[in-house]
Amino acid sequence: MSGEDKGPGTAAFGWWAEYLEPRDSNSAARGLAARLRRAGPIEALCEPAVHKLAQALHVSGGEAETEKLVRLACLLAEVRERDAAPLAYRLGGKEPVLSHGRFENLMRAEGQNLTDLLRRAIVMADRCCNVGTLARDLWHWNDRTRTRWCFAYFHADAPQDDSKETA
Repeated sequence: MSGEDKGPGTAAFGWWAEYLEPRDSNSAARGLAARLRRAGPIEALCEPAVHKLAQALHVSGGEAETEKLVRLACLLAEVRERDAAPLAYRLGGKEPVLSHGRFENLMRAEGQNLTDLLRRAIVMADRCCNVGTLARDLWHWNDRTRTRWCFAYFHADAPQDDSKETA
């Protein structure tokens, strides 16, 4: 592994591609995905592959980071196929697969409720989305991320972030 510092989306995508994507041809990947889909926090943390993900993400072991790590690993186990479109985009549009009300509930969710609603949303999107973007968004789940998801859900262009502009 190089000393190169990857963002959470890139690091998690690499982990997903190595440990979970080959599940059609690799029984170890299939078994890991099945265990993670059913896992609670302790069961997920008992998986050596989850610790590989923690290393790739430079998790320091704090409670908040550990919770994000478990959520990320378990939800990435739900994704079976990569796509260029982010999850929120796949869920919405003119004829959304996730109703506006359910999407709003998802945007307001926290903790285990967020994990449960995201798990259902991934399934509704045919277990297919942009894995790197999903990982980045889960790692940085905040109001900025939720705003981006709202625009993607409605297939609209998000306003540009002008916080980098100087007067």
